[in-house]
Amino acid sequence: MRERRAEIDTELGGLAQTLVEVREARGAESVDDEHDPEGPTLSSEWSRIHGVHGELAAASVAVDAALDRVASGCYGVCARCGKPIGFARLDARPEATLCIACARAAER
Repeated sequence: MRERRAEIDTELGGLAQTLVEVREARGAESVDDEHDPEGPTLSSEWSRIHGVHGELAAASVAVDAALDRVASGCYGVCARCGKPIGFARLDARPEATLCIACARAAER
């Protein structure tokens, strides 16, 4: 999980820089990208990057919470029913807080 956290931090840093660049380009008075047929507009690029940044930030919080559960000794225990979360689920989603049965019930 610490490796995943480091990956997220690296991705967040790169996206933060890209957001700065797009923000600067959006502020340039000479830029008229809304009429450029060759690619995405700065507005759509900003929205896309901002969305990815938000998803990564949420993933970062989830990984930190999982690391806290490891430290407190309750990692791998379902927050809803108290039963163990299966290894396959934790392997696929190390930050999972619910077992598969409770996750399915929560989706309904």
